[in-house]
Amino acid sequence: MEFGLSCNKIDEVGVAVHAENLGYDFCWMTDSPMIRSNVWAVMALVAQQTQRLRIGTGVAVPGLRLAPVAANGIATINRLAPGRCFIGLGTGNTAMRMLGHPPAKVAEFKEYIRVVGALLRGEEVDFTLDGVTHPITFANTDFGYINLEDRIPIHVGGVGPRAQALAGELGDGLITGLPRGGTISQSLANVRRGAERVGRSLDDFKVYALVNLLLLEPGETLESERVIREVGSGIMVNVHYLVERWKETSEDPPDYVRPIWNDYIRFLEERDGARQHQEMHKSHYSYLDPEEARFITPEIIQTFSLAGQPEEIVERLKALEREGLDGVNFIPTIEQQYRLIEDFARKVIAKM
Repeated sequence: MEFGLSCNKIDEVGVAVHAENLGYDFCWMTDSPMIRSNVWAVMALVAQQTQRLRIGTGVAVPGLRLAPVAANGIATINRLAPGRCFIGLGTGNTAMRMLGHPPAKVAEFKEYIRVVGALLRGEEVDFTLDGVTHPITFANTDFGYINLEDRIPIHVGGVGPRAQALAGELGDGLITGLPRGGTISQSLANVRRGAERVGRSLDDFKVYALVNLLLLEPGETLESERVIREVGSGIMVNVHYLVERWKETSEDPPDYVRPIWNDYIRFLEERDGARQHQEMHKSHYSYLDPEEARFITPEIIQTFSLAGQPEEIVERLKALEREGLDGVNFIPTIEQQYRLIEDFARKVIAKM
């Protein structure tokens, strides 16, 4: 099992250095310009201040830049951290919602992955912009502006069956979420379907999951104020995603969120109005909106988190590993990031 964390704030990249010293394997930088520091600036600093940690986007969003620009970005960072880079790509649920727009459609996402992948392999690829298609490729690669010599894996973000199948078709790994992406077995079945579609082997393919992590103190319960404050933001990210999906598709919400669903929809309608796209997402993995705290019940915490005493989390991770999960990443709120990565390293990673 591999372990990672996320680093999103330009003047706190020291958390990545600390994580490297604690034995973590990789670090994601999120791509959400309305609520985070610039992803490439943060990654460049992390690249220069670490020696072993693998670094990449978790995840870069097609709607924010052209595919050649994304490929150039990670290939440039690969000059600073040769052989330690990967690029995670996702449709952009939060980043695009904060702009008042939907995430990329699956067909658009597939084309984006195709172009980025070809360019990172040093190939010439047809690229369409404004309805005009031309072949493109990186030029002057021998001048050292970018590094394509050290391979850059592509990790495809997907919680739905079609996006997960794209990972099997075009990616080197899958980034999913628990429980939004289904079980690891279900995710892998979708990945295999995509690989079979193009006759690909899945040798060395990796499956990563973004999880909400909660280490309970001895005798502590899921109803404690600390628990709700620390894990609440990550849990509400999942609820926000399900709300957006429901608004677009009218699909019934999953059973695991039904206990709070009707009350939460009424709450949104009464509070947010025309700025719902900002209000709902601005707390994303940063803090628990005080008005949403009442929706964080013990049952919801259990559903959306790896929560429990350290020995319980070790057993759950081992079970997920047997199911096919290769690594987990978590996004601690800024106020607890140092303490959480230390506690997790000492109480969980050391026992894996």
